[in-house]
Amino acid sequence: MPLPITPPVKPMLARAVRQIPDADDLLFEPKWDGFRCLVFREGDEITLQARSGKPLNRYFPEVLEKLAGQLPERVVLDGELVVAVGGKLDFDALTERIHPAASRIELLAEQTPASYIAFDLLALGDESLVDEPTSARRARLTALAGDELNITPATDDPATARHWFTLFEGAGLDGVIGKPLDAPYSPGKRILAKYKHSRTADCVLAGLRWHVDTEPGEAVGSLLLGLYDEAGVLHNVGVVGAFSVARRRELATELAPLITDGAGHPWLGEAVVEGQRLPGAINRWRSAEQPWVPLRVERVLEVGYENTEGGMPSRFRHTAQFARWRPDREPESCTYDQLDQPARYDLDAVFRGEVKRTV
Repeated sequence: MPLPITPPVKPMLARAVRQIPDADDLLFEPKWDGFRCLVFREGDEITLQARSGKPLNRYFPEVLEKLAGQLPERVVLDGELVVAVGGKLDFDALTERIHPAASRIELLAEQTPASYIAFDLLALGDESLVDEPTSARRARLTALAGDELNITPATDDPATARHWFTLFEGAGLDGVIGKPLDAPYSPGKRILAKYKHSRTADCVLAGLRWHVDTEPGEAVGSLLLGLYDEAGVLHNVGVVGAFSVARRRELATELAPLITDGAGHPWLGEAVVEGQRLPGAINRWRSAEQPWVPLRVERVLEVGYENTEGGMPSRFRHTAQFARWRPDREPESCTYDQLDQPARYDLDAVFRGEVKRTV
């Protein structure tokens, strides 16, 4: 008999909310910084399904092996694939697993093994649980987990959720998720609430890209951001790109006087040093350099960002948000030391529900 739910299934999604509310109708969980993954097991067959609906089996052989010994014969779970390095979640190490070479995947599966964190139970045996409320699904998941399967911590106490929001960031977690206790599992719908870390930083404006739907010089697509390290090297840390059509055209006119031929630019030619983060560089996601326009390094802008990735020199994990120009700041003052560094937190303690900092 086939499972009552079969792949592909769209996972239930979340909408961004600014503050954790004082509510008694929500279940709060840490927001794991990994790949969303639904797990389908029917006998000897296990399928790891990405949020996109595509299978992930070939990239995580060690996870398949672990789950084979942890799960009942027929079950469907929702959860997250994560990789921990040095007691902290490492999203870069996780993305390296999506590689075309089987030999590379096997090596990384041994060196930086992934783990599966379950946070919802959609089916067990012949029974579909998607119409059951969150509270009932959580109780069934807890009973199923035993000592083997990793399940996310959860609380219905807003004060505890706020404490987790700050404390668990040091273990690489990405915020807190709120689930309505009486809600069924709704594939593809934004029923959940996500409370994510948000910060600001002053960055150097060092380049731009033209909007893809216009001629060069007509409208700005994105602004390229830079920060200086302790040695005075300017690294590309990300982009700002969410502007209205009118504002994109205004920026094209406003920034035109800053356009340079690139001579002496810190991201071009002889100015480039080993290990420097540069815009548009070739990587495993891009086989060709992405063009950009150098600007004189004169202007500073304040941006909002959620978190960083990549070690040092790091970069913004997601596209930053424009806040305002900072004519009162000099480019040389835009350094990495203004970025928040969360206190380290023992990742294993997150699973155990303990409160323990690491130094």
